[in-house]
Amino acid sequence: MTKIKNVKHLVVHCAATPPSRDIGVAEIRAMHKQRGFNDVGYHYVIRRDGRIEKGRADTVIGAHVSGFNATSLGICMVGGINAKGWSEQNFTPAQFEALRGLLPKLKAAHPDAEILGHRDLSPDTNRDGKVSRNEWLKDCPCFDVRDWLAGNPPQFQVR
Repeated sequence: MTKIKNVKHLVVHCAATPPSRDIGVAEIRAMHKQRGFNDVGYHYVIRRDGRIEKGRADTVIGAHVSGFNATSLGICMVGGINAKGWSEQNFTPAQFEALRGLLPKLKAAHPDAEILGHRDLSPDTNRDGKVSRNEWLKDCPCFDVRDWLAGNPPQFQVR
């Protein structure tokens, strides 16, 4: 497997699963292998109860965000859609607590890495210097990671 040389991004994702479905690395690995991946695409998975499960090694290139895999670590929070399959911020307090504990550790190991959500790596199609909601390729992770890191509560979002 190809190694990551320089981590530039710590990317938060959602599993696009309803809140009633608690899955972990094993289930996501099986889904990713069905899609032709050689392993689970993420480096970390945060289950509904806040348990953090290890996916790929941090030194191994992931398969979680096109165009940025070689320079990023992927952190997946289980949840992110409602029963109708629509995007929804439905993560548990335990998941946010786990994420708040994990990100500083990863940032300490990769001090130059930017922490953001998957949607923030969508292309800036209108070239105004920011990725706006209408430019998102995905809603993932269904909350604004940078806003949350600044101390604001994650907003409930349905799209």
